Amino acid sequence: MPERCPWCGTDPLYVAYHDDEWGVPVHDDRRLFELLILEGAQAGLSWITVLRKRETYREAFHGFDIARVAAMSEEEEAALMSNAGIVRNRLKIRGARKTANAVIDLQARHGSLDAFLWSFVDGQPRVNHWTSMSQVPTATPEAQAMSKALAHAGATFVGPTICYAFMQAAGLVDDHLAHCFTRHR
Repeated sequence: MPERCPWCGTDPLYVAYHDDEWGVPVHDDRRLFELLILEGAQAGLSWITVLRKRETYREAFHGFDIARVAAMSEEEEAALMSNAGIVRNRLKIRGARKTANAVIDLQARHGSLDAFLWSFVDGQPRVNHWTSMSQVPTATPEAQAMSKALAHAGATFVGPTICYAFMQAAGLVDDHLAHCFTRHR
C-alpha cells in the first residue's frame, strides 16, 4: 500500500481528494474561484465536511461561474440559508458574492485570476520538504501577502490560514510529505 500524507486518514473521499487533487497545480479561473470559496466555507470546520458538500456547492453556486455568483441577488442568498447541502452561514454565503465581484476586478486588472494568484509564487509551485505534519506551517509570508491583496480587492474569508490552505489545495505549494507517493506529480 502506498504511503500518503496522514491528514487524509482512510475515508475514501478524502483519500481520493489527496491522491488526485490536493497539490495539483490549478490554472483555471473557475476552479481557482471554487477553491477560494470552498476554503472560506471551511473556516472553523474540517475540510472533509466541505468536501462532502462540494457537489451541492457546485449546484448552489452556479457551477462557480464567477459572473453568475457575482450577480446573485439577496433573495438567492437568503434561499441558500435553507440548503442543508452547504454550510448555512449568512456571512459565508454573502462572502461568495463579494469574492466573485473582487475576482472580476482582479481579472480586469491582472488578465486572469490565475495570473494574480500565481504571482505570489512567481508562477511556479513552491516545493517543500517536510517529513512530518508538525513541520507544515499554517501560513507563510506569501499567504499573508495574498490574503492582504484579496481582502483589499473586496474578497472575504481570505485570511492567511485560509489562503495557505488554498495554496496547498491549488498546487501553488507542494506540501505533500517527503514519503508521500504523490509528491512531484
